[in-house]
Amino acid sequence: MGKIIFYEGSNFQGRSYECSADCHDTYRHFNCCNSIRVMGGHWVGYEKPNYMGYQYVLGRGEYPNFHHWMGFNSCIRSCQMFSPYRGAYRMRIYNRPEMYGHMMESTDDCPNVYDRFGYHSIYSCNCMEGYWTFYEHPNYRGRQYFLRPGEYRACSEWGCMNPMIGSFRRMRSSLM
Repeated sequence: MGKIIFYEGSNFQGRSYECSADCHDTYRHFNCCNSIRVMGGHWVGYEKPNYMGYQYVLGRGEYPNFHHWMGFNSCIRSCQMFSPYRGAYRMRIYNRPEMYGHMMESTDDCPNVYDRFGYHSIYSCNCMEGYWTFYEHPNYRGRQYFLRPGEYRACSEWGCMNPMIGSFRRMRSSLM
């Protein structure tokens, strides 16, 4: 069973809230989040209620301040747990909306989209197998976008307004 603990203070200090299921609005439990412990499960924290805003993919471990989960601030207003996945991974990315343009297929991590594919913009994708995370910058840095299996016909469907993606990786249980 998954469990995540949010703390108002850095280094696991102050008021805390334990969560073991999806929570669409955390505001009634805490005002800000400056540290997190993931005791079990795989989680996505969101900056805004109802699973909106910046996304933070959180695996098992300790995050003593928001910089450790690549946060931009101390706001976590909703969270979702996702089940571990141990199967094959496969994704097609496109440099145009609606799955048009140049298509590239990937089954593994990509630390630098431009070096591998020759372009930065990913306008649409089809995650055929596995969970994936897109990152705004190369080497798994910057804003994060969590993708479940399915078709994403525009980058806004994974929560992004800018199609610039620097890297992506599979969400594997061994990394969590």
